[in-house]
Amino acid sequence: MISTRVLTGDSVAAVLDDLARLRIAVFRDWPYLYDGDPDYERDYLRAYQTPGAVVVAAFDGARMIGAATGAPMEHHAGDFAAAFANRPEALEDIFYCAESVLLPEYRGKGLGHAFFDGREAQGRALGRRYSAFCSVQRPPDHPLRPTNYRPLDDFWRKRGYEPLSGAVAEFDWKDIDAPVSTRKPLQFWMKRL
Repeated sequence: MISTRVLTGDSVAAVLDDLARLRIAVFRDWPYLYDGDPDYERDYLRAYQTPGAVVVAAFDGARMIGAATGAPMEHHAGDFAAAFANRPEALEDIFYCAESVLLPEYRGKGLGHAFFDGREAQGRALGRRYSAFCSVQRPPDHPLRPTNYRPLDDFWRKRGYEPLSGAVAEFDWKDIDAPVSTRKPLQFWMKRL
């Protein structure tokens, strides 16, 4: 039986280890190619125990099979201030839909919608005017790009999101085929709540 739960505050702590494992497993695949580290994950995910943050978790029985996180954008101001420097929207008006991870065998069952529904509801409850997320950008000729890869752009557009011209963040992480971390561009998408 697949179910979802919206977690905030102290209830987030109980799923952080499972969420870290899911991030490492799912983000290892295209397009992230992330060579994850459990210690980094635990430290990073503590950000979702802050006021206003949310984890929408999906379970198959007692096993967590996917999750999506979100938080007020100003909690990520250090990371995203440059991407929004030339935008008219204030960070305090935006709810940031961060990662969304789901084991491959559970995709196509509506959980992606449940993840966005839960995060957007949290944004509205906090009085946010916008919901935004970012997606990693890889070159179309990247050697690890699967031949059957289907981008999620159509799904995001159906939910009302559009890419924001010029709103690109940059993050470093180590790819599975690389000896060191390198910088990657992430394109922001946004919609009005």
